[in-house]
Amino acid sequence: MNEKNDTLRPDPCEDLGKIQEGRLWAPWRMKYIEAASRGEETGCFLCENPRQPDGEENLVLYRGRHCFVIMNLYPYNNGHLMVAPYRHVGDLAELTPEELQEGAAQVQLCVEVLREVMHPHGFNIGANLGRVAGAGVEDHLHLHIVPRWSGDTNFMPVVADTKVVSESLHEGWRRLKTAFESKI
Repeated sequence: MNEKNDTLRPDPCEDLGKIQEGRLWAPWRMKYIEAASRGEETGCFLCENPRQPDGEENLVLYRGRHCFVIMNLYPYNNGHLMVAPYRHVGDLAELTPEELQEGAAQVQLCVEVLREVMHPHGFNIGANLGRVAGAGVEDHLHLHIVPRWSGDTNFMPVVADTKVVSESLHEGWRRLKTAFESKI
């Protein structure tokens, strides 16, 4: 109680160290957040990951001659995929006709595989060209394929600025990799 009046005031230190109900913890994002806030570039993952052998660590699902399919490490939804050329190019006008054609075919393949494995009700497909358009990687063009389900948008992004993704990346990678391999 307060000496000046008889009202109770909560002790601001009372809840320190306690895990609060309704709080989501995503500690793996801190490395990304800190690097982004400092403007640090750690190399281009769209160049580096395809150079590695296939595996859950690099998230590459499919390789073509000019382009490849990779899972998004920071997905908007389960099964969020990206198609990118191997070549480090940031402008749509700089893509070769072969890269354009193969990239479009890979987007089509991604939709087919996602329908088969995850049964979404729809898709968001597109590119963020330039920082002001939301591009996290401005100088290596890539297309996003985001599966959507009725009701997948809920109160969490609005109230807590948090997106709930209900499947681990590695579990999703294993399911999708098997489906992509069956298409080869």
